[in-house]
Amino acid sequence: MDDRPQRLAHLEHLGDATQFSAQLHALIPRCALLEHFSAAEVRLLAHFMDVYRAAPGVELLREGDGGDFMLMLIEGRVEVRKRDRAGHSRPIAAVEAGRTLGEMSMIDGAPRFASCVALEPVLVAALDREDLARIVVEQPMLGAKILMELVLMLSQRLRLTSSRLLESLQEWDAAVPGPL
Repeated sequence: MDDRPQRLAHLEHLGDATQFSAQLHALIPRCALLEHFSAAEVRLLAHFMDVYRAAPGVELLREGDGGDFMLMLIEGRVEVRKRDRAGHSRPIAAVEAGRTLGEMSMIDGAPRFASCVALEPVLVAALDREDLARIVVEQPMLGAKILMELVLMLSQRLRLTSSRLLESLQEWDAAVPGPL
């Protein structure tokens, strides 16, 4: 039995992504995951994805929830929110069509790092770990390409995060007087 409707039941299921191939293809220049894909590869990937619609204010992903799927934003804008130490949800980014959400949890199965809330009507394509495994078995070249692009995306994010951490530490060192 397909568990997709249960874990994404709060979103309107529009069917498999093949009917949205043109919109997915248009994302290639703006989507890190798809930037090295051909139109044929995007069409092939669409066979393994489902598309959902969400209204403004709908939470697409919830921080702390388990997740074995990622979302690709086809249309609309989404706010990424993270809880602070006091437990208050704070916006940390607003993302537009072409961005992927939730890929870390899809890969490692760890709880969601942040929440994602639709700022306006959105269309998202979902790819889960099971379908990614099917791609690797049934379409090994496409599977290898997807995995390589995911690794590159996550590596770039890690480098950016490390750079920001280093800047913060340097600012902290400059602001805090050393030992007397």
